[in-house]
Amino acid sequence: MLDMASKNNCMACHQVDKKFIGPSFQDVAAKYRGGAVAGARLVAKVRDGGSGVWGAIPMPPHAIKEEDLRALVKWVLAGGQG
Repeated sequence: MLDMASKNNCMACHQVDKKFIGPSFQDVAAKYRGGAVAGARLVAKVRDGGSGVWGAIPMPPHAIKEEDLRALVKWVLAGGQG
C-alpha cells in the first residue's frame, strides 16, 4: 500500500508516523477510529479535497480510481500499517 500511496502522491504531504505538510496516517487513524462512517467520509475528502480540519493548508482533490481510493483509506485508517 505504501507504493500505491506514493504513486498517488499521498506521500508528498503525509508520512506514516510523523506530521509533514498534512497529518500522519497514524494521527488520521486515531482521529477517526471507531467512527461508523469514517471510511466513506475520508474517501469523499480525498476525492474532493478539503480544508480546515488539520490546519490552514488545504488538501487538493485527488483523481484516484475508486477501488484504489477505498483500499488506501482502509490502509490509512489502519495507521498506514500492513
